Amino acid sequence: MRYIIGACHYHPFRTPEGRPIVLSLLVSIAQKARANPRHIVLPEAEDPRVMTAAAQLSRDATARVSLVGDTRSLRSLAADRGVDLGAVEIADAADDVTRDACAEAIFEARRHKGVTLESAREMTRDPLMLGASMVRAGIADGMVAGAAHPTADVVRAALQLVGMAEGSSIVSSFFLMEHTLPHQAFQGTALYADCAMVIDPDADQLASIAIDTADSAKTLAGISPRVALLSFSTAGSAEHPFVDKVRKAGAIVAKRRPDIDLMTEVQFDAAIIPEILERKAPDIGVPAPANVFIFPDLQSANIGYKIAQRIGGVQATGPVLQGLRLPVNDLSRGCSAEDIVNLVAVTALQAADPSNQ
Repeated sequence: MRYIIGACHYHPFRTPEGRPIVLSLLVSIAQKARANPRHIVLPEAEDPRVMTAAAQLSRDATARVSLVGDTRSLRSLAADRGVDLGAVEIADAADDVTRDACAEAIFEARRHKGVTLESAREMTRDPLMLGASMVRAGIADGMVAGAAHPTADVVRAALQLVGMAEGSSIVSSFFLMEHTLPHQAFQGTALYADCAMVIDPDADQLASIAIDTADSAKTLAGISPRVALLSFSTAGSAEHPFVDKVRKAGAIVAKRRPDIDLMTEVQFDAAIIPEILERKAPDIGVPAPANVFIFPDLQSANIGYKIAQRIGGVQATGPVLQGLRLPVNDLSRGCSAEDIVNLVAVTALQAADPSNQ
């Protein structure tokens, strides 16, 4: 099945009547991205999913796309695979103009760590470093990687060359989760965080993740955030240091951002089903369902979103990184070409509007 983002982007699941399910949020994001196209670099060019996505993105004019690699070998590989890269640009480290500009950007960012201009030129041979340096140098507006690299490698390149946004205390991530199938108790768009970055956040970090994700829900997804700080306890039903961390995070969010609708220390079922919330926590002050779900640690978050995606049929886009100076986003290594198309559209929208960072 070919997935077309924009005019008719389809979920791989269908209704009982056989009708394809349209994901309106991703359609809207793609339309906005096409209205103000941005230049997004994809460093993992030889991966067939990346190559396929690049061709589709260029064909649909969702973004101006550059692949990183040897021009001749990539064109040959694409021809062998039957992929049309005619409208796709290639950033080749063998090109002196590209290499010089990227080496200068790396040198500027890393000379305080002892990197020389010559060693910076050698670093451009690494596709991730070349891609991230293109973003730093202003050659590209954003980068999407991770199909063939661990998250740690993608984020390391982003932090070294792009850096954190002014005022950010932490780089975290979220997934855009589209719940559209009839069996799903929650319907619509939600954000799950942090599913990819911060392994065991303390209370202050958890509060920052909650605040940043609430802001992302509003600016990127266009939804009014209701934030649930998830736990195995609801409103004091259990006592444990794990629960204490969630409670402390809730107090910090309430103090820093009293404007955010917040459920502190709530189980997932109570956060999404009004009757359960009323029974377990009638005085919580925010009605169910929440639409921003903050997990207490990376382990639970990563497991949770993958269960929702792989068993529940929820469409997951991300992880989308927040807290960086310029947009760099990370793919799951289990991603599809469709996932790459979606995340490039999100990245392009972030680049078009800095408030989406």
